[in-house]
Amino acid sequence: MDIQNQQLVIKILLLIGVAVATVLLTRSSSGARHQAIRRVLLVVFALVAAVVIVQPSLFSGLARLVGVGRGTDLLLYALAVAFACFLASYYGRQRALNRQITELTRALALAEGRREEAP
Repeated sequence: MDIQNQQLVIKILLLIGVAVATVLLTRSSSGARHQAIRRVLLVVFALVAAVVIVQPSLFSGLARLVGVGRGTDLLLYALAVAFACFLASYYGRQRALNRQITELTRALALAEGRREEAP
């Protein structure tokens, strides 16, 4: 595999990561399903981290396979994509919380108004 094809692989993987972050940013979270996916991803992360710690040469080999010169560079790219996914997820949760606070504030204001109108 020549260097051009290897670089194409990492570019495609990074674009997929960015697309996942974009999807997370534009969709609403769905309770238990979202929680289950997050837990599965956490287990996958723990397993990958353990393998990289025990056998770092595998990560360097994977980096070369996808067109990145060093394992540390691949780790940096992966962390950048993971951070973008985290930001998208956090933004979605924050938006949902703001919506809930707005609904509760409206309901409280209406209840206070009805109470003041009652003789």
